[in-house]
Amino acid sequence: MTASRTICLGFLAVIAVGTILLMMPFSTSSGTWNDPLVALFTSTSAVCVTGLGVVDTGTYFSFWGQLFLVLLVQIGGLGYMTATTFLLLLIGAKFSLRDKVAIQQSLDRSSMQGSAQVLQSIIAITLIFEITGIFLLMPVFVPTYGLNNGLWLSIFHSINSWNNAGFSLFKNNLIDYQSSVLLNLTVTTLIIFGGIGYQVIMEIFLWLRDRLQKKTERIVFSLNFKVAISTTIVLLLGATIVFFLIEQTNNQTFGSMSLGTKLMAAWFQAVTPRTAGFNTIDFGKMTAAGLFITIILMFIGSSPGGTGGGMKTTTLRVLASSTKAILQGKEDVLLYQRQVPVSLILKAVGVLAGSIATVILATILIALTDPEVSFLQILFEVVSAFATVGLSTGITASISAAAKLVLIATMYVGRVGVLLLMSALLGDPRPSAVRYPEENLLVG
Repeated sequence: MTASRTICLGFLAVIAVGTILLMMPFSTSSGTWNDPLVALFTSTSAVCVTGLGVVDTGTYFSFWGQLFLVLLVQIGGLGYMTATTFLLLLIGAKFSLRDKVAIQQSLDRSSMQGSAQVLQSIIAITLIFEITGIFLLMPVFVPTYGLNNGLWLSIFHSINSWNNAGFSLFKNNLIDYQSSVLLNLTVTTLIIFGGIGYQVIMEIFLWLRDRLQKKTERIVFSLNFKVAISTTIVLLLGATIVFFLIEQTNNQTFGSMSLGTKLMAAWFQAVTPRTAGFNTIDFGKMTAAGLFITIILMFIGSSPGGTGGGMKTTTLRVLASSTKAILQGKEDVLLYQRQVPVSLILKAVGVLAGSIATVILATILIALTDPEVSFLQILFEVVSAFATVGLSTGITASISAAAKLVLIATMYVGRVGVLLLMSALLGDPRPSAVRYPEENLLVG
């Protein structure tokens, strides 16, 4: 039982428990037993913080079903190892070496030191952002739905926003609130900070603390911070401009909006493909160009250590910098005057190859099971599942049971990670003292 197998089996165990809970009669608004496939799909989507749904969450599930759903999202967002080891901390248990290795792999950390402090920081950051989100969303929902319902709506959507899940209790998601400045800014802020990674947030906190205390020696930002922040900013601003230009003449999305609402909708649609899943327009009515841009953004995803999925922003930058070095005839890959190790480049290539292979395989399988669905819609759904986004063109509920099972497997692979899953299946690599001779071959 290696660390990678512990993580993968842990996620499966949480999905299984969630499926059983969501199948119970008290979890549905009708008071009857839930369809096992619906329960399995919803539980997987929640634990994998995807947000894809085959039923209307707000009307299909009772309060208890919605509560179980949001708890599964919280566990999935924190990660299996983070959630379970935090419970061990609460009861005073000590970490074993296997626990520390599992935490290191699940959080993609470079060392095992300070695991308990890291987990405490993650929980504290999560609570601070989610509670802040609840208080900011209450003025949006309470005046319309009353205190009790408004508070529950605020809790549900704040937790889903921070964990980049995208489940909504409204039938048309957040389309009715496309002109609400407070909701748009609150949800997008939670999505961005939830997906950018705890390490980046901690460095921002330490930098602000040093500035407020007027220390002469201030924190030096890590390479991970610089790459994650700069790539995220470029992607968000670039996507906002592209969506505004592409969709502003589309009367089914941006066309009928005022200029201010168009800009806000473009911003929201640029943020939500970072694996969140909320939407303030109908993605099924977007132009083909808009859908393809969304697919690219979903595939890239969020940053390491965050609650989102996808290939990750840092992977994109390593691959882009490697390509740049090759084109310039250089042998060293540099990022912000730091040399990128060869092992990291190989890891980035492995993530890209594994991600593309998973998307291609899932797309082919669904195209075989549901040939009547268009290729672009299938690709959109598969990338959304793999990158744990939750956006859909509206075909999730109508596809066949076999296609739903393919999406379930795709969501699971996307959440645990391609490399981690392969490590769990193949076992840890064994060191070898044998070195083979080099030989060149034609490439490109």
